[in-house]
Amino acid sequence: MGEVIGLRCVSCGRTYSPEEVLYTCPACGDRYGTLEVIYDLEMFKGFGYELSMWRYLPLLPVKRKSVPLRVGWTPLYRASYIAKAHGIKELYIKDDTVNPTSSYKDRASAIAIGVARERGFKVISCASTGNAASSLAGLSASVGLKSVIFVPKDAPKPKLAQLFAYGAEVYRVDGSYDDAFDLCRKVSEIKGWYNRSTAINPYLLEGKKTGAFEIAEALSWRSPDRIFVPVGDGTIISAICKGFRELREVGLVKEIPQIIGVQAKGAEFVKLSFERGEIVDGEAKTFADSICVGKPRDVVKAMKYLKELGGLMISVSDDEILSAIFELSTLTGIFAEPAGAAAFAGFLKMSHEDAFSSDEEVVLLITGSGLKDIDAVFKASLDAPLVSKDPDEFLERYMEVDDFENSL
Repeated sequence: MGEVIGLRCVSCGRTYSPEEVLYTCPACGDRYGTLEVIYDLEMFKGFGYELSMWRYLPLLPVKRKSVPLRVGWTPLYRASYIAKAHGIKELYIKDDTVNPTSSYKDRASAIAIGVARERGFKVISCASTGNAASSLAGLSASVGLKSVIFVPKDAPKPKLAQLFAYGAEVYRVDGSYDDAFDLCRKVSEIKGWYNRSTAINPYLLEGKKTGAFEIAEALSWRSPDRIFVPVGDGTIISAICKGFRELREVGLVKEIPQIIGVQAKGAEFVKLSFERGEIVDGEAKTFADSICVGKPRDVVKAMKYLKELGGLMISVSDDEILSAIFELSTLTGIFAEPAGAAAFAGFLKMSHEDAFSSDEEVVLLITGSGLKDIDAVFKASLDAPLVSKDPDEFLERYMEVDDFENSL
């Protein structure tokens, strides 16, 4: 376990002991008072050897591995052919679709479960558009911890199916993700449940920062030039920033990459907040449900870290995301949900604007599997023809025999 010396408010700078505050800064409130976990980095002696996120236990806020399922240590694939096509030195794809519940959120849930169990909680809750919920439900099931989940009424069916399969207690809220978030917060407080909801829980970011550790280690402890990260509430991009900042502070990397957040144009409120220097909320409209957030809860932290580290926020349209899903799958064999494909859409957009130099190394963070939202694929109005089982009739109607033979 890392030597945690306090929880610091990102707005006022007050520092609390982990026993003093559970969620947010009492002085600044839920939105502005999100907390960051502070370690005694002088005590750092190096990482472990297990091939999972638990190799980084010396910089995590739990005493031990909290779930039996393997979380983290996901592949970083080299996509040289894409890099060549876009005139850069190398493109890497960090594929977190292979986590136990097929999303990046498993990293955060594993830490939340560890904190909950160490503090004696019997029930853990969260509000989610789907991925955080299924992650919490699946990992909780692996240790026998009861999970209570609040999702918006239009949560994708594949994600709901995971929740039911894992035995979670599920409530569909007649409203948006933000409505589900507020309901979960209030009910959890009344019932005494441990709340895993993003941003207000300071420990989630600690699990998510392990993605930064893995990228740097896979590259022999050096930083790429840029990392593209899909953004909803702002926690994952804050985590990637914090991860690289800590690696630099302990001397494992020399430079921090430019971290680029990508949002859907219908839900670009972290981007607008970052550009204007003040919180901007609104009604979110995008088919990328995992980043469909109108009131981003970790926006203050994201704004602070991006400004400090020279990061950037961009937005892409739903059409660009949909196109990116198919292009990424076709070129790499990685099937991403809309939010995950948003990172690739952002890369393509900047490439078309000639934003890269020829010597750059770029990483895309793919945060969730396309199987979690198959309706997104069918938005392209795809269909497969119903064909005769007779081979001669099939060949006569659909293809020339010569062409068919040449393709074998």
